[in-house]
Amino acid sequence: MARRAVSAAPLRVPRSPPVKQLSGPWLRLQRRRSSSLSVPRARHARRAPRAHRLLPAMLAVGVLALVGTLQLARPLPLPITNTVLPRSSKVPGVPSPVPWPAQGQGAIAVPALGMVLASGTEQPVPVASLTKIMTAYVVLRDHPLALRTQGPAVTISASDQSEANAEADADDSSVPVQAGEVLSERQLLDGLLVHSANNLADVLARWDAGSVATFVSKMNSSAASLGMSETHYVDADGIDVRSVSTAADQLRVASAAMAIPSFAAVAAQPTITLPIAGTMTNYVRQVGSDGVVGVKSGFTQAAMGCLVLAAQRQIDGHQVLVMAAVTGQPGVDPLGAAARATKPLIDATAASLQEEPVTPVGGRVATITMPWSSTVVAGTVAGSPSVAVWPGDTVRRSMRWTRLRAGAPAGTKLATMEITVGSEHLSVPVRSAGPIPGPSLAWRLEHF
Repeated sequence: MARRAVSAAPLRVPRSPPVKQLSGPWLRLQRRRSSSLSVPRARHARRAPRAHRLLPAMLAVGVLALVGTLQLARPLPLPITNTVLPRSSKVPGVPSPVPWPAQGQGAIAVPALGMVLASGTEQPVPVASLTKIMTAYVVLRDHPLALRTQGPAVTISASDQSEANAEADADDSSVPVQAGEVLSERQLLDGLLVHSANNLADVLARWDAGSVATFVSKMNSSAASLGMSETHYVDADGIDVRSVSTAADQLRVASAAMAIPSFAAVAAQPTITLPIAGTMTNYVRQVGSDGVVGVKSGFTQAAMGCLVLAAQRQIDGHQVLVMAAVTGQPGVDPLGAAARATKPLIDATAASLQEEPVTPVGGRVATITMPWSSTVVAGTVAGSPSVAVWPGDTVRRSMRWTRLRAGAPAGTKLATMEITVGSEHLSVPVRSAGPIPGPSLAWRLEHF
């Protein structure tokens, strides 16, 4: 059967209704909704990159602040110091000739300089009552005695009285005492040194050490410690000829003893007064005149005339203790011969002494320069300090610097200059002649 051809008609797709264009309130509402949904994402996207950029900058600022703080807190470097004076120098000049005794031994000493000079090669010889210098030195070392005090009391025994009587019968130097009598340490030393009492030497020895033998051991130990290599004692009073020494060694112990104020006070007395003996004169007749302040004489037939003399002398307006010793002076008046030999030794020694200024004219002794400044600050000393010297002596100087404060004013103490000549020592403060510059802030931040 034949099919009827059907013509294909075009397919019609229904059109969507046209979108209504919003306007007015509807448009505004739509925009508001769209904005509320997208704003959080957009705001988050803008903030993240800004935080990443700020963090390194903040870290850099923190590091710089920390470094700056550490730099400002760091100790400043030390100043550059310079001592203008030489570390040592020789005293110019030649000493005056010394009139050594024609016989026996002679020696001179200046305790402040630690100087002892002898007339020649010495041999140990008996020194008689010069031995009592060591006796008094050991007693005062073991039993210090303040000035103008009497010290401990010592009761005289019956054996002490018997010994004193025996000494007097033998025409040896002694002080009369009685059993039961009480004498102070000072009174015993007065009789020992001023009137050279042999019996009081033994009283002091037994009181100090329990026996004379034990005390003599102390005397020899003390001699060794003082450098008295040619000295040996066997008794406390010097009567025994085996108690030997030299003139130079006796000046060593006498210098040490005179440094004890109570010893010097006893030795400087022209007279003393004791309870039973009464008033007695010093065997060193020169004490109390021409500056003589001690110390001890001695005589036996074996030792002949022996004397240690000490006198104060004016050296350029300063008092200096000068000492001399002689042993073995012969003649009909051995003690007089000893006195005549000793005084010229003291005068010749004093004539050679001189005061040496320890700073140059103007007082400039050092300089300092701070690492942050080119300014040179001078270190000066006030006045004109000086020391007594002997021609040919070595003057030694050293500087003890203090910790300096930057920005300190003029007059700040920079150091202490130590000057030594022999055993004499002088400490002199050194102060800045101008202000000490401080570092700038830029310098402190730039220098590591």
